[in-house]
Amino acid sequence: MTEMAAAPEAFRQAVATLTSARPRAEVELSEVGPPKRLAPWAHALAAEANGPAGELATARLVLLHDPDGQEAWDGVLRLVVYLRAELDPELATDPLLPAVGWSWLTDALEGSGAAWTALGGTVTLTSSARFGDIAGPPRTHDLELRGSWTATDVDLGPHAAAFHELMASAAGLPPEGVSVLGRRSDGAGPRA
Repeated sequence: MTEMAAAPEAFRQAVATLTSARPRAEVELSEVGPPKRLAPWAHALAAEANGPAGELATARLVLLHDPDGQEAWDGVLRLVVYLRAELDPELATDPLLPAVGWSWLTDALEGSGAAWTALGGTVTLTSSARFGDIAGPPRTHDLELRGSWTATDVDLGPHAAAFHELMASAAGLPPEGVSVLGRRSDGAGPRA
């Protein structure tokens, strides 16, 4: 008997709906090993958003299920997200950036129609300097978002859609179906 076959029906339904949503073409999604000690049942996804210049954002989405519930969760299905996005140097010093980063999550949840409660988390900005023989740019700036919320329904399709939208926002991807105009090599502006 596989582990999923032994799982409670609510967890099996939640995993099925969470994994049935498909991300945008720029977002690569894969299943990864979930944490073992946070809840009796867990499932985890990793995501990576890529653009023309390479990796733009990475994230993990973890579904936790405790059939008995946990007081802090206010329910039996908890979703946890960890996201890291690279920042342009000029954005890294914006004092409103943490609130903007948090709004990526709240706007995505509200826009998806997900049913949730007990949302909380943090946004952290980091700046790193490289020294010596370490390859890469001399400075990098990142935004890290950690958040968790309780799903109030086993249909996690809207939560998956919110996660995919969060990835797109963090990576700075344009809305689906919209192309970004590039600069001409002679510096004359956008191409028509």
